[in-house]
Amino acid sequence: MPLPSAWPTSRLPIRSRRSSSTGNRSDMLEIRHLPGYIPYEDGLRLQEDTVAAVLAKESPDILFLLEHEPVYTIGRLRDQSSLRDSSLLPHPVHETNRGGQATYHGPGQITGYPILDLTTRGKDLHEHLRKIEQALILACARFGVGAGRRDGLTGVWVENRKLASIGVGVRKWISMHGFAINITDGSLPPFFAITPCGLDGVSMTSLEKEAGRPITVAEASVVIGEEMRRLLE
Repeated sequence: MPLPSAWPTSRLPIRSRRSSSTGNRSDMLEIRHLPGYIPYEDGLRLQEDTVAAVLAKESPDILFLLEHEPVYTIGRLRDQSSLRDSSLLPHPVHETNRGGQATYHGPGQITGYPILDLTTRGKDLHEHLRKIEQALILACARFGVGAGRRDGLTGVWVENRKLASIGVGVRKWISMHGFAINITDGSLPPFFAITPCGLDGVSMTSLEKEAGRPITVAEASVVIGEEMRRLLE
């Protein structure tokens, strides 16, 4: 199944997947930066089409990096308790099949969707999550931000402030969904209307807030793509 040709992309240098008669995985990961603000439904459809293409070995593993139109999402358990009063939310709510509770996606935030064949990576979903976290931590360090993990919690943190959320899904060992990292301060106000990821008392932060200087989505996207390639290939 070819990928939709209607999706405009600007790409980091791309290396094609090599097939191997020995069954060893290719170490090639394609990075695609999608311009504009992508409706959540379109992003989900793109993931599903790409999962099918990777499963059919008609596509390389791909990491999509993008900004969504403003939307709240909840995970596969459909637990709406972290949405507080959904009738008062300033943006629509979309149910999805990722793990985790409520979060927000929108401009000023980079959402990343690694569509990877995990059968070539040990079929270890926990390791996949940890690698995503580590790549984001390394990307933050390149902007002078000392981010890290918190015991028992998924995501990337600066002390007790949450900088990035992670929620993944898997279909026949092809990964989908992924992460969202707040880049600009403008990405933060919509979080005030929910309990992010169901964690009471947790405040969200942004990369530029922690760095103490303006950071654009474009420059952060390049750095994140580079670190994801290093960790996920």
